[in-house]
Amino acid sequence: MKITYHGHSVLSVVLNDGTRLLFDPFISQNPLTDLSVEEIKADYILITHGHDDHLGDMVPIAKKNNATIISIAEVCKYAAKKGVQKTHGMNIGGGFDFPFGRVKLTHAQHSSGYEEDGQMIYMGEPGGILLQADGITLYHAGDTADYSDLSLLGEQYDIDIAFLPIGDNFTMGPADALRAANRLKARTVVPIHYNTFPQIEQDPQKFVDKMPGIGKLMKSGETIEVENNGDQT
Repeated sequence: MKITYHGHSVLSVVLNDGTRLLFDPFISQNPLTDLSVEEIKADYILITHGHDDHLGDMVPIAKKNNATIISIAEVCKYAAKKGVQKTHGMNIGGGFDFPFGRVKLTHAQHSSGYEEDGQMIYMGEPGGILLQADGITLYHAGDTADYSDLSLLGEQYDIDIAFLPIGDNFTMGPADALRAANRLKARTVVPIHYNTFPQIEQDPQKFVDKMPGIGKLMKSGETIEVENNGDQT
């Protein structure tokens, strides 16, 4: 599994069979990304929740690539109304076996809504995404506060790599994210959702330094390859 970080909360994943996954494609308005909407290739687009800095360019990317959007049911219904042909709606706690692997939506303590034409559209519950593919378990927390039930994920799943927000203000900050990391017991923890806006400015290096051997700082455009024994290259 090859994982690339693209700034804010954007991840792209290429699986061993060549399937291309894209998480939270906030691209065109993202000052930290290395991507352009026109160049992105994706087979599936996974959305944690319905805020504009996570939905981002979901619709044009899905249409251009004929990609399937996987998310909470309300986000998928919104995408379908915008002309996206392929969606797979889910709900919190549910899992599904796709051709590439299994996806489960987890709780996130946050909100979810999208403002359009002066109206706020309800986008369902926010979530995290647990991906199991290529013998790897990846957890993308989306936007969330720290909460005690994260320990249940740590007990139930052998998480190889977790992506946790550290920006504070809108999500948990570094101190809470460290507690969350301890609950999850992931082999590797990567900070996301920081420095995109003035309200979420953080020093991610200080965060990873507090988790020696576990914390990993990924720059925008950086790729790591995770093997099914947890090793990284």
